[in-house]
Amino acid sequence: MDLDSLQTPLLVVDGPALDRNLATMAAVLPGERLRPHVKAHKTTALARRQEAVGHAGFTCATIREVEGMAAAGLGHDLLLANEVLHARRLGDVVDAGSRVTLAVDSEATVAAAADGGVKEVLVDVNVGLPRCGCSPEDAGRIADLARARGLEVRGVMGYEGQVTVLTDRDERAAAVEQAMTLLLQAAALVGGDVISAGATVSYDLNTWATEIQAGSYALMDTAFAPMAPFEQALSVVATVISVSSKFAVADCGLKSLGMDHGLPSIEGATVWLCSDEHITFAPAAGHPVAVGDRVAVRPAHVDPTVAYHERMHVVEDGQVVETWPVDLRGW
Repeated sequence: MDLDSLQTPLLVVDGPALDRNLATMAAVLPGERLRPHVKAHKTTALARRQEAVGHAGFTCATIREVEGMAAAGLGHDLLLANEVLHARRLGDVVDAGSRVTLAVDSEATVAAAADGGVKEVLVDVNVGLPRCGCSPEDAGRIADLARARGLEVRGVMGYEGQVTVLTDRDERAAAVEQAMTLLLQAAALVGGDVISAGATVSYDLNTWATEIQAGSYALMDTAFAPMAPFEQALSVVATVISVSSKFAVADCGLKSLGMDHGLPSIEGATVWLCSDEHITFAPAAGHPVAVGDRVAVRPAHVDPTVAYHERMHVVEDGQVVETWPVDLRGW
């Protein structure tokens, strides 16, 4: 199928770039060293590509992602790296034969895991990001509570998300080490074999974790591209619908682009603003556009961009070779 025959806005994946990204990561973090985070792409077809290069265990952010991965036959080892207070649906996935590990950081979340039928947990530790996780010194107590409820404690996890805004590599490395010092302190109290952490921008810096939860590397975005050697394989293809003497407008906007990391980019242009259904940009000298032209809009944040779309089109040489449903959307 010719890409130009499809109505815009379109979520498009450069197939060869995706394959190179998967191969690059697999060479550095083979097998169980990487636990890809499916929240970044929410697509079981892409997860199968990750499995094909040796990454059979996955990280999820929602119960819906766990259910979808298991239903697609990708439930060998799923980690829900998030706290859940209604875990019965996860218990159903376990009962159906998949392995599910749940993050816990309090007495309430331990109780939810046990009552919901989950059998394995990781103690989630706050390593500097003001989000979920117990304090490192409290991790042992949480682990004891979990074991008292009959749960297997596989180890600890901690997300050093605060380092993702540090563009200087040395500064980022120092921040990763500081975060992992806290996680190792907790691991000594908790026990277990798993130390789960990391992100795309720290995948090669975090040498303390036994597994890295990277997600963005497969598709990449403009925010993380300067910090990691992966190609921007994802774009939203839009059609120019209006042109003036100083700017042009294309048909994608806030409802098709994740904007929390800033404005998207268009090669050969300066993006001015995005509104609900429009992106306004100023073409650079020598890069004129006309109504009907198509432009590739590179999102600043992959994860929410993908979640806006029902499908993604894999393209090689301008031809759509596969269309994948974004089948892990929603809750």
